[in-house]
Parts: sequence; structure tokens; C-alpha cells
Amino acid sequence: MRKYKKLFRPRRPLRENRINEDITEPEVRVITDNGAQVMSTENAIKLAQEKGEDLVEITKSKDIPIVKIINYGKFKFEKAKKEKESKKKQKVIQIKEIKMGPKIDIGDFNRKCSMAENFITEGDNVKVTMRFRGREMAHTELGYEKLVKFSENLKENAVVEKEPSLEGRIMFMVLRPKSKKVVEKIEESEQIDTSESEDE
Repeated sequence: MRKYKKLFRPRRPLRENRINEDITEPEVRVITDNGAQVMSTENAIKLAQEKGEDLVEITKSKDIPIVKIINYGKFKFEKAKKEKESKKKQKVIQIKEIKMGPKIDIGDFNRKCSMAENFITEGDNVKVTMRFRGREMAHTELGYEKLVKFSENLKENAVVEKEPSLEGRIMFMVLRPKSKKVVEKIEESEQIDTSESEDE
């Protein structure tokens, strides 16, 4: 006795917006330039076909879906375009890291402050890291004082979000933009980036 494999129809890819025969409710609310009209789904599909368009579900509803008679390909393109523009407008805070040691000289210290100020004015948060080596651990207060002085140098545009704290051999603090106008300059990005400056 021969065994026959069952034939399965491949499933259609799921669409975010149902179109034409995918809309299974008996009635739909068709949106037109003149308002809205409730009609049977079958008649709405026929009307769309007569116009050479598609019946596209705009808003899902348990009772009567809201639809439009439009070109689905054009609708999909315009929707993707709007989503892309929306993503561009998203503002994601980036964290930049400035590293230094407690024995940093005044020239390098000022350079680090200037670098951090640039990050702040671009809308980024700044993590300032103080790394202690060997016997420097016996004088962590020197590192603390430098971090405080660092924040004072940037107080015009930045505020301390996280006070200096010691974790192992590393003491760090976090600064964030002070002004809303500065925050508006945050770079358009889809991910939070962390950049590091050269270690002393």
C-alpha cells in the first residue's frame, strides 16, 4: 500500500496591514476623501479591483476594520519612509569616557576638560575615570579632588549625574548636559555608543 504525503499550501507571509482577501470580517469601514462608508468586504474588494487598487486595512478593529482603497505597494513605501524619518528623529544619549591618572599634569588635565566640554555640548554624557596604580591607592583623595575640579571646570554646561565613587582601583563620575538646548544636539543614533579617549 502506497503512502502519499499530504500536500500543504505554503503560508502567505504575515503582513502588518491585511489586504484584500486577507480581511475576513464581513463588513469594513471604507475611508474616502468624502468621509467613511460601511459596506460589505466583498463589495469593497470589488470596488478596489475596479479602480486597479487594493483594499488595505489601516486600523484593526474587533468589529469593523477601517480600510482604504489605495495602492498597497505605494502605501508600504510611504509607511517605510515615515518610519525611517521617525528613527532619524530619535535622540539616544551616548556615553563618552575620559580617562586619566591622579598624577596628570595641568596641560593634559585642561585638554581632557576641553574634550569633555565638546562631548557635553554635542549632547553626550561623559564618564570621567580616574585609574590608580600601585602606591597611588594610598592617596585616592588626590584623584577625588581632581574629579571635583574637573566637574567645576564644566559646571557652566554640565551637572554631575553620578558623584565620584571608588570601585577597586578605579574612581569615576558621570556628567550630563545641563541645558535642554544642549540635549537637543544629541546625535541621531539607534544604539548607545561608548567611546574612550587614550589612557594616560
